[in-house]
Amino acid sequence: MSDVDGEGKPLSKKALKKLEKKEKKENEKKQKETERAAKEAAEVTEDYGTENYGKLKLNQSQERTGVQRTRIADINASRAGETVSIRARVYTSRSKSAKLAFFVFRQQVSTIQGVLAVNETNISKAFVKFAANVPAESIVIVEGIINKTTEAITGTTVSDAELHIKKFYVVSETIGRLPFSLEDASRSEEEFKKDEAQYSRVALETRLNSRVVDLRTLANQGIFRIQSGVCQLFREFLLSKFFIEIHTPKLLGAASEGGANVFKVQYFKGEAYLAQSPQLYKQMCICSDFERVFEIAPVFRAEDSNTHRHMTEFVGLDLEMAFEEHYHEVLEILQELLVFVFNGLKNRFSSEIEAVKKQYPSTNFEFLQKTLRLEFKDAVKLLRENNVEIEDLEDFSTEKEKTLGRLVKEKYNTDFYIVDKFPLGVRPFYTMPDPNDDKYSNSFDFFMRGQEILSGGQRVHDPVFLEERAKSNGVEISTIQPYIDSFKRGVPPHAGGGIGLERVVMLYLNLDDIRRSSLFPRDPKRLDP
Repeated sequence: MSDVDGEGKPLSKKALKKLEKKEKKENEKKQKETERAAKEAAEVTEDYGTENYGKLKLNQSQERTGVQRTRIADINASRAGETVSIRARVYTSRSKSAKLAFFVFRQQVSTIQGVLAVNETNISKAFVKFAANVPAESIVIVEGIINKTTEAITGTTVSDAELHIKKFYVVSETIGRLPFSLEDASRSEEEFKKDEAQYSRVALETRLNSRVVDLRTLANQGIFRIQSGVCQLFREFLLSKFFIEIHTPKLLGAASEGGANVFKVQYFKGEAYLAQSPQLYKQMCICSDFERVFEIAPVFRAEDSNTHRHMTEFVGLDLEMAFEEHYHEVLEILQELLVFVFNGLKNRFSSEIEAVKKQYPSTNFEFLQKTLRLEFKDAVKLLRENNVEIEDLEDFSTEKEKTLGRLVKEKYNTDFYIVDKFPLGVRPFYTMPDPNDDKYSNSFDFFMRGQEILSGGQRVHDPVFLEERAKSNGVEISTIQPYIDSFKRGVPPHAGGGIGLERVVMLYLNLDDIRRSSLFPRDPKRLDP
């Protein structure tokens, strides 16, 4: 250290002291760097068992080793001592020390705790550090020994066992920051009600903007397995009743149900319309002697309705059936079908239902094995008895529907019921009028928790009368001429209905918004992702 400045003049005591302090600081910094380098070098020499962890090279289907992977759902305490290999996502990781880390691994709706601890033979500190730093939601292959736990693990679906990790390989690493934490996105609504809660709530719009990540939550995995179950049960029941599945066009030359709520699309040099329902084609199939038909397919409605239960595209569960004497034959098939679906969900999808209820708590869906059926007049009477103003032939508003649902639940203890004989003026032109009172019709709606999920009825099958009905409803005959002509070749009396898949799932699980039960929802403000 020199005691003179750049010009050769002696430094002042203050400047000298400042220089000494600076040099001391630099020496300390050099010493720390030396110590850090020595520590890293030591850790490298201590890094044994390197073949037991790391990033796998890109899978280009180079080989098939035949290694059997185990499903987390199949792991339990009875298998203690077995060595298993799983492929899963890193749901959470906690590094307790340089020698110990805990993980939660997730496969769809199943989770298990993993423990990684240093030993002297094949698990080094470097192994623990590597694994603990793997980003959340990365896909890994983990090999470990199943260990029976002394106490139940409450945070995972496998509660009586954990995995003692021996090998840990990264298959696909998460790149960049996640749009939100899966832990936050999975929190129960009950947790947010606690006074001391400091959690971040993930808004529905945020979820939908990053739907691929959002769909990984256990609740969403449950919701869409239940949705799949509804379709499976729907198809299973109808096939057992001699229905056949059909597939009708969604590009039409004319609006299927008239009105303004239809999407126009460019079709070469002309225009086409997206189908508002398969209604006309279902009936044409009845004209073709198919007798009983059903379809599971998208439906498009150009309604600028920004509500919790409307979408511009949804999945329709539609059926049509020829009957012998009375449209109630079809109504009874429909009510039997829905009860079959509800019983099937309860018996086959109980774990998925519980996964959803854990995040979105709700009361169980209550239904009678013999479905309650009210006539429209009786429903109006029930509303009026409870001080609700409604005209004789007025259709139910959303609020009146919900009020009716509450009153029915209080009186009959059911969340599922039918309203029959709707006013003719609120139904489509092809609806058959009531033979005893032409102000009403042979039509019905089915309700879950006070909201409509199915609309149907008997169709007008006489071509002259059908044309009459179309004209009185302002439908241009030329736009539906092939439909009317199909009835000129003879057709049995028939009836049918259409069910909204997403509404059934939403109301069965008592979710607050239909977008939660739509995989990639479409509404007036959303066309992505």
